This record gives sequence, C-alpha cells and structure tokens, in this order.
Amino acid sequence: MDIVADLIDVSRVYRMGGTEVRALDDFSFRVGRGEYWSIMGSSGSGKSTLLNVMGCLDRPSEGRYVLSGEDTGRLDDDNLSELRSRRLGFIFQSYNLLPQLDVLENIMVPLFYQDVPPADGEARARDLAARVGLGDRLGHRPTELSGGQQQRVAIARALVNDPELILADEATGNLDTKTASEILALFDQLHGEGKTLVFVTHEESVAERASHTLRMRDGHVESAEKRR
Repeated sequence: MDIVADLIDVSRVYRMGGTEVRALDDFSFRVGRGEYWSIMGSSGSGKSTLLNVMGCLDRPSEGRYVLSGEDTGRLDDDNLSELRSRRLGFIFQSYNLLPQLDVLENIMVPLFYQDVPPADGEARARDLAARVGLGDRLGHRPTELSGGQQQRVAIARALVNDPELILADEATGNLDTKTASEILALFDQLHGEGKTLVFVTHEESVAERASHTLRMRDGHVESAEKRR
C-alpha cells in the first residue's frame, strides 16, 4: 500500500503550569493513498491534536511523522511550511477565510506560496469555484456569503494545490443539516476520485460516510474499523 501519512509512536505533550498533558501518547496511525478516514472520540481525546500534527501545524514531542515519504522532524520551519503548502489541504470548522479577500482570492491563497503563474492559478481557482457551486460569487467577500458558501470556499481553497492529503476538522459542525449533507456529498465525490481524506467529527452519521473510522480515547487508539 502506498502510504501518504505515517505517525510512528508519536506523543504530543503540553505543560500547563506544573501539569503535564499527553494529548497524544505513543500514538501510531497510518493512512494509505485513497483512503477515507473519520476520526471520533470524546472531548479531550486528542482528535484535534492529531489533525494538527498531521497537518504540520504542530510538531510531535516524541516519535516520527512521515508525510509523503518525508520525515517532518528533519525539516526546519520554512521547509515544513513549504511541504504543507504542496502536500496538504486543510478545512476548518470556522472556515478561516480572509475577510478582505473575495471568493476567488481566498481560493488562490495557497498558491501565493508556490511558483504558479497567476493566470494558471486564477484558472484553477475559477474551475474549483464552479465545482463547489460558487461560480457566480467570485467577487463576493466572506461576509456576503452564508456559512455553507463559506465552507465551500474553504473546500475549494483546500483543493487548489491538488493536495495528497485533505484534512477536515468538524467541517460540518457549524452548518444546518441540508448544507452539511451537501458538503459531505462533496467529500464523497473527492473520495470517489481517489483523494485521501481524514476528517474529525463527533457525529456517528457523519463518520459512517467514511470507509474507515478511528476512535480515540485519552490520546490513544481505542479502535480502528474498516467498512469497505
């Protein structure tokens, strides 16, 4: 199996005053190319910490994280940022759009850090905006969009660099049922096209959309289930 993300005996330790919190504790997890994982667990189980490590937004305190064959622990901050911009797409619950930029510009943000000709980047962003149903909203700013539309922008932004791994943290948590279903249908399409997805959710009905589910407890793997 072609491995996209490989966490090997990873721990992430935070110190709060005199207290040590092991958000991840000797944690191992492997994601193969084209797999679709949901991550579940109670509050404090380590789900968001896991996603932050996988997204190279945080570094392990111990252990190794290998992304697309590169040991992230051997990279300095600049090289880690460059790897993140090339290999990863991240979708947040709160969208994290830049309010001063319009839809097209927000989608293009990851390309600002890559050597992509502006005309090519804009064409790619326009195609993705159309794909997520926002082809007629290119000039609108985030404040002029509904929550579901903002999340569609965030999805298009996550795809614009053609990432090897797409990570989503409660991507439907702020959405109504109908809009959440539409966003999950987009994820299903991406998986059908061979994209590799890992998303955190607290809803069983959402987790069941994925082909695999990892359940966490106290920074450990509680169980891993393959559905299909």
